[in-house]
Amino acid sequence: MCGIVGFTNTINDSNVVIGRMMDRIRHRGPDAEGKYVDGDIALGHRRLSIIDVSSQGDQPIFNEDGSLVLVFNGEIYNFQEIREKLVAAGHIFKTKTDSEVLIHGYEEYGEKLLDKLRGMFAFVIWDKNKKELFGARDFFGIKPLYYAQMNNTFMFGSEIKSFLDHPDFKKELNERVLENYLTFQYSPTEETFFRNVYKLPPAHYFRLSGGKLEIKRFWDVHFSPDEKPDLNEWVNRISDTFHDSVKAHKIADVEVGSFLSSGVDSSYVAAIADVDKTFTVGFGKDEKYNEIGWAKEFSKAIGKENNSKVISGEEYWDSLAKIQYHMDEPLADPAAVALYFVCNIASEKLKVVLSGEGADEIFGGYNVYSEPGATAYDRLPASLRKGIGSIAGKLPAKRGVNFFVRKGKTLEERFIGNAYMFTPEDRKKILKITTDAPEPLAITQPFYNNVSSMDDVTKMQYLDLHLWMAGDILLKADKMSMANSLELRVPFLDKEVMALAERIPVRYRVTRKEVTDEHTKYVTKYAMRLAAKKDTPEQTAKTAAKKKLGFPVPIRVWLKEDKYYNIVRSAFESESSKKFFNTAPLIRLLDDHKEGKADNSRKIWTVFIFLVWYKVYFENNGEY
Repeated sequence: MCGIVGFTNTINDSNVVIGRMMDRIRHRGPDAEGKYVDGDIALGHRRLSIIDVSSQGDQPIFNEDGSLVLVFNGEIYNFQEIREKLVAAGHIFKTKTDSEVLIHGYEEYGEKLLDKLRGMFAFVIWDKNKKELFGARDFFGIKPLYYAQMNNTFMFGSEIKSFLDHPDFKKELNERVLENYLTFQYSPTEETFFRNVYKLPPAHYFRLSGGKLEIKRFWDVHFSPDEKPDLNEWVNRISDTFHDSVKAHKIADVEVGSFLSSGVDSSYVAAIADVDKTFTVGFGKDEKYNEIGWAKEFSKAIGKENNSKVISGEEYWDSLAKIQYHMDEPLADPAAVALYFVCNIASEKLKVVLSGEGADEIFGGYNVYSEPGATAYDRLPASLRKGIGSIAGKLPAKRGVNFFVRKGKTLEERFIGNAYMFTPEDRKKILKITTDAPEPLAITQPFYNNVSSMDDVTKMQYLDLHLWMAGDILLKADKMSMANSLELRVPFLDKEVMALAERIPVRYRVTRKEVTDEHTKYVTKYAMRLAAKKDTPEQTAKTAAKKKLGFPVPIRVWLKEDKYYNIVRSAFESESSKKFFNTAPLIRLLDDHKEGKADNSRKIWTVFIFLVWYKVYFENNGEY
């Protein structure tokens, strides 16, 4: 795991500038650094040594004649298999790293190399002879890759903050993204909060040649249910495939550990990974917010050492500026801070951890996936439900009324992912600025179009795989682990696991049939839960039924306490806030929450986190 930066060379002090850009992301790779600079290109690399930890693995890496130069962030889990074929084809290797497989593989196969890879990656290759830059990002977007074209300079990097040190970088706020963020709680499009800075989408590659930038998709998810195998067969296939993935994800020349919450995903990983150490964080003593006791019992049952930390409110709030600095863009997911702390305690012991991200999106684990067709009301004609919903929408919002409003909408109208903070109407009420930001449906519709013939559960999974997972789940996984110089690996997000999950019938992903025994009740992630139960020690098999928490955070409780209420109120009344927001509706949200009139905690947090981030990058010039 590493950090990469680079730019087309149009400046005189490129050697100094690339060094500063590398220093900005030193946390991604404190073990070594390397750069390549010529009259056309400047490439920089920071290394966290995992495979071939000797200096032979340092980057940039070259092919045999030095005509190709590579910088790479990630891990290729099947590199040994690819390497054997490349050696047989006549390629000469100088190291034992997975990195070198990429440069020889590109030399042999071109962009078709991407079809052969199994792993997480963001890499860039400079072809000296063609004067061409090629870059790619992995299938799910586990590793980030940003780019910008400014003043005839093309720059790229693992983190946007590295661009701050380039003289051609112009730092401007992208207000369009702010408006979208208020609805999604993250930046949902290829645009970022910095104007003219973009994310290379997952499963895409770019080619820059002759000043022209070409971007293409090289892989996608294709759900195609196979109805022939029975449930037991699917359970066995999941078990076999996931065991293989975990084995592949453990390839390293250093110790590997595992995160552990009380949910089935991380428990499944920890139970079969055979690592020595697990890591958990929690808040206070309330079991709603503290999973440490459960994690210690589970770790003891599987014969592993659990390392844990109770995070105080003060630690949490004091870390927010640092968290948003490392995040690059505001992310209003409260779990990001908890993830930072669990990464921090893990980094004190080792360099690599396994984690359970991706299981919900792949196997159908979110509770919202059980909503389609869950009630008799869903069987009423759509036109009737729409009419009732229209009437209900004119009434004061409350739980019963909201049900009819929601059920009166199509799936495409009501579901944008696992977070829906401010509606377009509500965000315009709190915003002082006016933008041309697209409506949520304009962002989600292209993805829905790709699965228009599929069932509603599959549509929701497909949308979450492309927006929610990349924009929220994997953003915080990469940035919080790398902030602590820790490599985080996600064995559920494996190309082979996905190929299997694509074929599982929806009734084995999300089932209306309740199957119970003294421990368990299955609804979502049905087949995967059974596989986890099969592979988990009997005394801890009840984890397959435990409600997913995932390092929960007591934000709604804290915002009712005077200390934290006043911190947020001060931010809402600040001059920075007044540049973008109408103060009165923000204070009303805050006061109504404190007085118990409504749970506005997530909306409050969404605005507050933007203000924290804005202060770091636009008032403190990238300092926290």
